[in-house]
Amino acid sequence: MVKTWDQLEELQPAVLRMLKNSIVKNRVAHAYLLEGQRGTGKKEIALLLTRALFCQSRIDGYKPCEACHNCRRIQSGNHPDVHLVEPDGQSIKVDQIRALQAEFSKKGVESLRKVYLLVHADKMSISASNSLLKFLEEPNAETTAFLLTEQPQQMLPTILSRCQTLSFQPLPPQKLVKQLIENGVEPKKAPLLAQLTNSLDEALALNVDEWFAQAQKIVVKLYEVLEKNHLEALVMLQTEWFQHFKEKEQQYRGLDLLLLIFKDLLYIQLDKEEQIVFKGESDRLKQFALRTSGRRLTAQMSAILDANKKLSANMNPQLMMEQLVLKLQEGS
Repeated sequence: MVKTWDQLEELQPAVLRMLKNSIVKNRVAHAYLLEGQRGTGKKEIALLLTRALFCQSRIDGYKPCEACHNCRRIQSGNHPDVHLVEPDGQSIKVDQIRALQAEFSKKGVESLRKVYLLVHADKMSISASNSLLKFLEEPNAETTAFLLTEQPQQMLPTILSRCQTLSFQPLPPQKLVKQLIENGVEPKKAPLLAQLTNSLDEALALNVDEWFAQAQKIVVKLYEVLEKNHLEALVMLQTEWFQHFKEKEQQYRGLDLLLLIFKDLLYIQLDKEEQIVFKGESDRLKQFALRTSGRRLTAQMSAILDANKKLSANMNPQLMMEQLVLKLQEGS
């Protein structure tokens, strides 16, 4: 469903305020970098501004009407002067950027204005980045680029310096919890989902995902086994963990869930039980919390964050998890 200006303003007020001023004062930048976590509305807002730029009857001088011919075509993804580029496999290739440049060297089909959106702009190959840089250095007055990324640090500084940066704030989990419950998610499950994603659609998909339900059980079980002996925990990695968390995204998810368990234990110790997210496990977690210390929990959470960095640096996931298990058991 297409979100309106007012709906998106609730999610990202600072970004929308800046864009409103740009449109009203006719100072739209030739290139924007939209950076922030997944699910914070980057693509929706890029398309919202695109509709505003092409709209034939703007409301209050800056909001797209959502009803004219141009607004409707952009909503359905078939406006001839709006181009979306996404990674082809693992990266955005130089040929994709060259095809875009060729397209933009032609006159606009219906006007001089053209817009392109690069989704996951951090995934451009080196040659694609260099090709885009030339494109950004000689902007056409009527061309607007939106570069969307969750990891701006992976991009060329020379590209970043040619864009106006719009930073998207994470959504408050309480807001997402409320939306999830309104969409039929059990109140016990909603807080955990809201900690794992900013996206309502992704959270709703996780809620009915069998793999995710099983992942939660395995993570809780690993914590229980960790408290017994390290040999049993290492065996469990082989028999259950590696069988379930196979893909890289799944491995990240496993570490996120594990971190949330340790956070819950800390909340229980700090008498903040209302903040725990593994609501269905609260009785067991209270028992676990009695057997550990706040200092140890903090050290264990640091170890999980460190493991996450190692995974990002392409360390062997099996070795990373074995090291983590041993680290988590230190001082037990």
